[in-house]
Amino acid sequence: MDKLIRLDKFLSSQLNISRTDAKKLIAKKRISFSSSKPVRPETQIDTCSETVFFDGKEINFKKFLYIAQNKPAGVVSASNDDSLTVIDILPENLKRQGLFPAGRLDKDSTGFVLITDDGEFAHNILSPSKHIEKTYIITLLRNVTERETLEVTEGMVLGDEKLKPAKLKKLEDKTYEITLTQGRYHQIKRMFGSFDNPVQTLHRIKIGSLLLPPELSPGESRELTSEEIKLIK
Repeated sequence: MDKLIRLDKFLSSQLNISRTDAKKLIAKKRISFSSSKPVRPETQIDTCSETVFFDGKEINFKKFLYIAQNKPAGVVSASNDDSLTVIDILPENLKRQGLFPAGRLDKDSTGFVLITDDGEFAHNILSPSKHIEKTYIITLLRNVTERETLEVTEGMVLGDEKLKPAKLKKLEDKTYEITLTQGRYHQIKRMFGSFDNPVQTLHRIKIGSLLLPPELSPGESRELTSEEIKLIK
């Protein structure tokens, strides 16, 4: 979003309403400024210095949103889909246009999904060249053999691609923590599927150095703090 922005566009983005509804609020004189500028839909406002009020209450401008969600099973990691999506289950106070999941979890997988409208930030998280780690807890049909562990940790060949080395730690019987720095399509399931050891459950617990906020129950979301965002980077 540019520093200078039309008032109706600003209201649409910050209040999660249509431009038409924003114009209706302006017409009803429910919007005011800290300055003497005319309150019109086309008025250009400076998001760094202008204060905009809705029914007398200041609108806290946020250029981008960064949201952690504990995705439950059965929800799709997408912005739009015929099925229920991670955007659909956001609380109303966090919904706004342009949000999308930065990375995917399969429909039957659970755990940490980062939702944002900052495309550059999302690209950096997902780019293999940035080496942003993602950590998962998985349960398998059986325990992993020494040979399979070596393949995973040294960088196994999957199809015609040599994968980057992954970290694998056994937690308990048939349950492992695995950390990747790349996210190929269904990568973890395909890796262990190649050993005839299908993944039974997959739960993402960490992105970068940030753990899934422990207070989030399945289906719950909250905005991340600036300190938490730095941990992802």
